[in-house]
Amino acid sequence: QVHLVESGGGSVQAGGSLRLSCVASGDTWSRYQMGVGWFRQAPGKEREGVAAIDANYGSPTYGDSVKGRFTISRDNAKNTLYLQMNNLKPEDTGMYYCAASALASAGRGAISPADFSYWGQGTQVTVSS
Repeated sequence: QVHLVESGGGSVQAGGSLRLSCVASGDTWSRYQMGVGWFRQAPGKEREGVAAIDANYGSPTYGDSVKGRFTISRDNAKNTLYLQMNNLKPEDTGMYYCAASALASAGRGAISPADFSYWGQGTQVTVSS
């Protein structure tokens, strides 16, 4: 089992910043090296991959809409995943989820929700213009 708990969401004005955190725990998390990622979903839209790091801690992968503005990182000692979001735009508004996967390919290339088996409950980010 993998248990993921996100925090750090909120309401900000365009141009502002937020840092999301996701604390991971569970037997499976402790036993295996896992890929991790951040996703977001706006009302009426499909879940979108934002950023990910694969299980081998390779170079992060980002969605095109957030490149240069968002930074994903992980602190393995604290079992915590972060998403630093700068220069936020109204179109960044949505529910943000962290996710984990035991698949070696998860987090490489396209960031697909189908590659991730474990999900947090989400944290809301609202960006006003």
